[in-house]
Amino acid sequence: MRRSLCVLFALLPLLLVAPLNGEAASQERVDDDQAAAQAGFKLEQNYPNPFNPATRIPFELFDEVFVEGQPARVSMRIYNILLQFVASPTALNHPLGDRAPVVELEYTRPGRHEAFWDSRDRNGAQVPSGVYILEMTVNGRSQNLKMFVSR
Repeated sequence: MRRSLCVLFALLPLLLVAPLNGEAASQERVDDDQAAAQAGFKLEQNYPNPFNPATRIPFELFDEVFVEGQPARVSMRIYNILLQFVASPTALNHPLGDRAPVVELEYTRPGRHEAFWDSRDRNGAQVPSGVYILEMTVNGRSQNLKMFVSR
């Protein structure tokens, strides 16, 4: 019982995702856009969401992350609701080829890019239905989003 309550309280912030009014949603988008501009990249919502069995994860890299002509170093990590590492998505249309793991992966040009996750953990097993958290890190700065697997 005690563990169930701990999990419930851990999930509560994740479940409260819908703003109460349109004005709050509009302000939230403005704040997200400002944060993305400061970080030099924007992590967009995966699609479809919820998904079964696979999803695409779009993101945009801005000129600011390519300091002195150096490539941007991008990592993506997927965690379950207990914040345990589950998997890393793979890149789509990357110069190293499709399905390169997005772990310290170098991108040499700004623009829109995509990653892919087949809802398998790092051992190749299908993950159960639930909420998963994607953390994207570019040159040491991070953004997160929630993804929903529905079996």
